[in-house]
Amino acid sequence: MTRRGSFRARASGALAGVLLAVLVAGCGSESTDVAAAPTPAPSSSAAAPAVRTPQAGSAPVRLLIPEIGVDSALMELGLQPDGSLEVPPTGFPAGWFTGAPAPGATGPAVMAGHVDWEGSPGVFYDLRLLEPADEITVTRTDGSSAVFSVVSVEQFDKDAFPTDAVYGDLDHPGLRLITCGGSFDPDERSYTDNIVVFADLVPA
Repeated sequence: MTRRGSFRARASGALAGVLLAVLVAGCGSESTDVAAAPTPAPSSSAAAPAVRTPQAGSAPVRLLIPEIGVDSALMELGLQPDGSLEVPPTGFPAGWFTGAPAPGATGPAVMAGHVDWEGSPGVFYDLRLLEPADEITVTRTDGSSAVFSVVSVEQFDKDAFPTDAVYGDLDHPGLRLITCGGSFDPDERSYTDNIVVFADLVPA
């Protein structure tokens, strides 16, 4: 049997003083034979606020993180009819949540990606290894690139996802990369924590 990351959504509270529909997605295994596969790396996870329209012409198409060997195309992630966050259909590529600002626009751009898929590492397998000052480059549809510098890499209990810190308004362009971390609970088929990379745009 195979194992792969998945998302499960549930409602959360308010954001930046305004009542918003917030989704907190978990990560888990869809295998009925958890013990048969290797211990998985954490799969991607995100909490999504109400959809906002990105700036025209600035959509991201590629993500490069040299320090951990990531060179990935980017697919768009929206919301499913039931309000849950869409996820990439396989371990690659990573995805950009279109309800958040586009990378390089003011505010927090948000990307998510699996680190485990059918027993193999996914695009964000080594995300937790990033360190402050590591660079992340996002190539956009107009041919330009936005370069971000990692500020911090933090781990949070999944039940205490820092919605305001990840999705709250910023007065500058930021980037958040999200996946899962902590231990894997075979009974719940999910991971206990989230890994969030916080990064800021490097001035041109």
